[in-house]
Amino acid sequence: MVKTTTKSKNGGSSESIKKATEKARVLQQKSSPKTKRTTKPKAKPKKKARKEDANKPKKPPTAFFYFLEDFRKEFQEQNPGVKSMRDIGKACGEKWKTMTYEEKVQYYDTATEKRAEFEEAMQGYLKRKESGEDQGSETDEDSDY
Repeated sequence: MVKTTTKSKNGGSSESIKKATEKARVLQQKSSPKTKRTTKPKAKPKKKARKEDANKPKKPPTAFFYFLEDFRKEFQEQNPGVKSMRDIGKACGEKWKTMTYEEKVQYYDTATEKRAEFEEAMQGYLKRKESGEDQGSETDEDSDY
């Protein structure tokens, strides 16, 4: 192998420039995310699922969901061939966006009422939980003793 060196404009030889560019390319390949991993990524530890309290009140739906309930009935009457929830949801979302505030008020009122009921139920639940009444209520109701 014959080495030929030529001087470049900035004073370095073409051979040294080639080596430098090759080193840069190798370093770039090592740091790029496209390189193959030799080991599998470590799995994240699973979080323990919390036990849901069956007596805890559930949050009420938002105004949009009350609208969705009404809209779904109308939409299915007008379009009996459409069975996809995706299509119904898209149509509902577009309709909701175009509605004025006055049209949405009835749904907001319903949602506000349900939210107030939920808040009251939640306060009662928390009081029962703090006093310890709620602890064994599930098994006490079912037992015959």
